[in-house]
Amino acid sequence: MATTNMLAGIRILDLTTVMLGPYCTETLANMGADVIKLEPPQGDEVRRVGKPRVSRRMGPVHLTMNRGKRSIVWDLKTPEGRRDVMDLIATCDVLIHNLRQDAVERAGLDYDSVREVRPDIVYVHCTGFDSNGPYAGRPAYDDIIQAMSGATSLIPRVTGDNAPRFLPLAVADKVTGLHAVYAVTAALFHRERTGEGQAVEVPMLESFTHFLLQEHMYAHTFVPPEGRAGYPRQLDPDRQPMATSDGHIVIAPYTDARWLRFFEIVAREDLLADPCLATPILRLKNVTLMQRAMAGIVAGRTTDDWLALLTENDIPACRVNSLDSVFEDSHLVATGFFEELTHPTEGRYIGMKPPVRFGAGDPIDVAPAPLIGEHSDSVRRNLSRKPG
Repeated sequence: MATTNMLAGIRILDLTTVMLGPYCTETLANMGADVIKLEPPQGDEVRRVGKPRVSRRMGPVHLTMNRGKRSIVWDLKTPEGRRDVMDLIATCDVLIHNLRQDAVERAGLDYDSVREVRPDIVYVHCTGFDSNGPYAGRPAYDDIIQAMSGATSLIPRVTGDNAPRFLPLAVADKVTGLHAVYAVTAALFHRERTGEGQAVEVPMLESFTHFLLQEHMYAHTFVPPEGRAGYPRQLDPDRQPMATSDGHIVIAPYTDARWLRFFEIVAREDLLADPCLATPILRLKNVTLMQRAMAGIVAGRTTDDWLALLTENDIPACRVNSLDSVFEDSHLVATGFFEELTHPTEGRYIGMKPPVRFGAGDPIDVAPAPLIGEHSDSVRRNLSRKPG
């Protein structure tokens, strides 16, 4: 079968750093785009995240997040560097950056300057805040956006602790990066139909708040509000993995028929005699009572016993993986999600295949993450050539 090279022929100049933009452009590279990453002489900051194995600026997060890209180091402070970048932009379909506006203007890379050399460019600015608001131009990182969006209030709502807590992953960066992916592809589709390029803004606060509040707006959806924001089911402290006799399991019988089936197969229909659980509507309203009853039952058997019984009865359930044991998950092993790769300087490492599968073909093989400026000379030599 042919490889899935959906974005073949699309060249992207990537001026993004850290995680938001690189996660976007890695995703686009996985779909076949030619991504050229313009870095400062010291390299993108993410190169120093995590302990490197060989090269000082080839940390593990860089190896994961910058596969499939070419790295160039051209000095935008020199006339030659600026000329080379403009010559490169003339061959590009997309320019994406997360620079502050004053830095962009100093470098001569604002939208008006860029479209002089490439009128149909898709120009994507990943920024902290919508440029029409009072926070426009402020610096922003994942921690800032988690705090401002309300995300840091979620864990305390579950635990009862008063102290705000970060969600322990760069979720605002990566969610905004995915917003940038669809922004790029939609703008390219628009250009395909109309011939028009455009400037696109992808603000972190608005992108992540839009993502977070889909269910958590809840009673604040109405005017005036019918109650407090926050989806109670997600914030229920009893909605947690359950202890078995030898580990933990998650059981999700989230239809009324499956709840009834669970208590039937464990011969505990008597627990549903509670008047608060007499009808489907009451069971939905008082699901915490069933959750607590189920937790008491689950503790009496092993995880494997439960998985066999629940799978046989079509009740969704799974073993609880840790960040270390997920690499041995039988499904992910069988699908080849994790693959052992070899980097020319860093040696063997584990990569992840793109999660989306297209029926048109298999995922493409992408190059390993580049060294700083690895492709500076070759890109300069071929400025007049577009990828084919």
